[in-house]
Amino acid sequence: MTFSIAGRCAATGMFGVAIATSSIAVGARCPHARAGVGAVASQNVTDPNLGPLVLDRMEEGHSARDAIARVAAARPHMNYRQLTAVDRAGGVASWTGTHILGTNAVSEEHDCIAAGNLLKTAGVPIAMTEAFADGTDLHLAERLLRALEAGLASGGEEGPVHSAALLVHHEQKFPLVDLRCDWDGADPIGALRRLWTGYEPQMQAYLIRALDPSAAPSYGVKGNP
Repeated sequence: MTFSIAGRCAATGMFGVAIATSSIAVGARCPHARAGVGAVASQNVTDPNLGPLVLDRMEEGHSARDAIARVAAARPHMNYRQLTAVDRAGGVASWTGTHILGTNAVSEEHDCIAAGNLLKTAGVPIAMTEAFADGTDLHLAERLLRALEAGLASGGEEGPVHSAALLVHHEQKFPLVDLRCDWDGADPIGALRRLWTGYEPQMQAYLIRALDPSAAPSYGVKGNP
């Protein structure tokens, strides 16, 4: 039903998540990140409260593993949840309840963790973490997206994928990258790739506009040449 990867860039301190599913608007519910803290993916039967709760625990200084354990012990219905996290030290952790759908698996590496449910094969998360590890010189968003593409190429989930999302936080409270394909009957991950290809060259300009409009480049439109 869903496959995802949460990752950290050791060089820049960025955190992010790439995720895809057969349901609509996965980006509205499942990926979570916070600058200087970590990233979390919450999936299967999704509880959007879980991401912020785990991030709160990690912001208090708990590791990803301790944060997930604390949240899981305090929340109801955790047997229906699949949860992953990466912390500021690159440590990772996961939770997979007993009522997770279909074939499910997790691949844990330093700085990244991939997981999925209703998968074609249990090897999908492994393909994702391997792809992430191959791109240490790339922007975190690119590494995450390549990992998502690798997951799809290795089988993805049992049914058709309909939505995908890419989220990256860096130094601000707002995301550096927040791109979504909320519904596509054919290729939402391809649509997400096209969005990133268009957004990446403009990303820094939008950041400068937020922080210092006087130093920002023009939009290049009528009235702002």
